[in-house]
Amino acid sequence: MNLTINGEARTLPPLPHLAALVSELGLDPRKVAVERNLEIVPRSAYDRTPVADGDRIEIVHFIGGG
Repeated sequence: MNLTINGEARTLPPLPHLAALVSELGLDPRKVAVERNLEIVPRSAYDRTPVADGDRIEIVHFIGGG
């Protein structure tokens, strides 16, 4: 499957939903926000939101500090 993730073309194995994509990328779903094709996806919907060939995904990491 061909995706654009944060502006970079990537080829990944077929993934059923955003939760699988976040896991495949080794990210903690509690610490990221995901946008799929210009729409922000609520964290509660990651496992119900399909990933399709050609999708444009933007992932923002939350970083704590002080």
